[in-house]
Amino acid sequence: MNTLIDKKIKAKKLSFNDEYLIVELEDARILQIPLIWYPRLYNATKKQLKHYKWIGKGSGIEWPELDEHLSVHGFLQGYH
Repeated sequence: MNTLIDKKIKAKKLSFNDEYLIVELEDARILQIPLIWYPRLYNATKKQLKHYKWIGKGSGIEWPELDEHLSVHGFLQGYH
């Protein structure tokens, strides 16, 4: 995978279920990332999970209340 290309990929939609953070990318890929990989998110309430904002024009997601910052590039590289 070419990391230069991956860094340009942006997310456009975010949702959750009991086990996963679900990220839809602009190129139509859908990623399911286990919440357990991110203890702050895993232990958060549904209300807290919904209080996020996009950063870097969709290249990242921030939960200010939880002090959690994640990147699409990191998801694609399998970082957790």
